[in-house]
Amino acid sequence: MKNIIHSIIASAAIFGASTLSAAPQVFDFEDPKGVNNVRFQLDAPLESISGTGNGVSGKVKFDRSAPKATEGRIVLDAASLSVGNPLMKEHLHSEDWLDVKKHPSITFELVEILDAQVDGDNILADVSGKLTLHGVTKEIQVPVRFTYLPDRLAARVGDPSAEGDLLVIRSRFEVNRNEFGIQAGQMTDKVAEDIEISLAIAGASPRS
Repeated sequence: MKNIIHSIIASAAIFGASTLSAAPQVFDFEDPKGVNNVRFQLDAPLESISGTGNGVSGKVKFDRSAPKATEGRIVLDAASLSVGNPLMKEHLHSEDWLDVKKHPSITFELVEILDAQVDGDNILADVSGKLTLHGVTKEIQVPVRFTYLPDRLAARVGDPSAEGDLLVIRSRFEVNRNEFGIQAGQMTDKVAEDIEISLAIAGASPRS
């Protein structure tokens, strides 16, 4: 009888360990619908410039029960950045500004979750990460809201047969273009030095 009990306990321990190890999910932020986007705004004395970039990709490994173990990176195709004025967009992509041919990607690589608090379906966290922009990498700290949406992939893609979960990442923060070597100190009347960045992007974790 003792041996049977020991066997049951051992089996349960193995099952529990495998369940725990399978808990983290990988969420893919490359959205076939093209809905994911990053917004940016520069508010200078003479002009306010706003635009979006929809070339979002990247993967994040996330476990709601252990948010501090989150890892991954988000990538934005610099050439996807757009503003309403075609000439201004051309200048934005040019060698004088973002130089998208030389620096095609803007990336944020997560380094550490500094603080995480559960708020209903959300996890609010301060995230430290490496932002690479215009070929320059700086470590920054940004506030992030993670929203885990189980079994909502079908609703997102409009296909009832699509099984899986979603992770929505929301954040709003500022960077200074001078720190990334983007026309430092130039044209400040028309192009603000501080860039406000905001995003609300969804990653998918399908079940096969």
